[in-house]
Amino acid sequence: MEFQNILLSIDADIATLTVNRPSVLNALNRQTLLEMKQALWEIWQDENCRALVITGAGEKAFVAGADISGMAQMGVQEALEFAELGHTVTNMIETMPKAVIAAVNGYALGGGTELAISCDVIIASSRAVFGQPEVKLGIIPGFGGTIRLARLIGRAKAMEWILSGKTYTAQEALQYGLVSKVVEPENLMKEALDLAKTIASRGPVAVKAAKRLVHEGISMPLMQALRLEAVTFANLFATQDQKEGMKAFLEKRNPSFQGK
Repeated sequence: MEFQNILLSIDADIATLTVNRPSVLNALNRQTLLEMKQALWEIWQDENCRALVITGAGEKAFVAGADISGMAQMGVQEALEFAELGHTVTNMIETMPKAVIAAVNGYALGGGTELAISCDVIIASSRAVFGQPEVKLGIIPGFGGTIRLARLIGRAKAMEWILSGKTYTAQEALQYGLVSKVVEPENLMKEALDLAKTIASRGPVAVKAAKRLVHEGISMPLMQALRLEAVTFANLFATQDQKEGMKAFLEKRNPSFQGK
């Protein structure tokens, strides 16, 4: 697929996916979501790629939401298909076997917040604005917001966000635990890429396992989740990465992980 609404670049073991519709504040339409789905699949299959940064083009928006001009005339079936496509994209991000970092450079509203919270880490510009304003349009979040937001910031705050449709600053999102770090706009991509590089230098099999445990364990009963952690921990001792990581530590050198 030739991309028209996104940019995809891969530098060594770090991929960057940029939603590239700045004239409409990077709003998500069907074509953009299809392109993102294809790009995510390419990154998923790239064995050399170990981390992904997602951001938006321009200085105003990460993703300002879904494209209302395309949604306004939808019927029930079209709306269902659109929501399912949004779920496919956000689920691919959440389950991707590599770290995904959102570099939120501006407005992240509606689908933009939902896209960001499907990522593993959110680093926000001090100019970033978050929110789920769908109720102002007579609808609800449709790309996972009612589920993921509650798991991230708790039921009470998620209810406030979703039912009020209010927007929140980057600092407020940081206080609620949605964002891991707030930086000045000129430092945003450097911070995101530096973190991506750090994660890419770690054991890929371990990163994949840790990400899966955090996502799966949060919805499991405590003892079941702890058992899964113990079994996964033990299974990693059968990997080449574990042997290399511990050998490198004892030999006081940097490890050379192969992802096996």
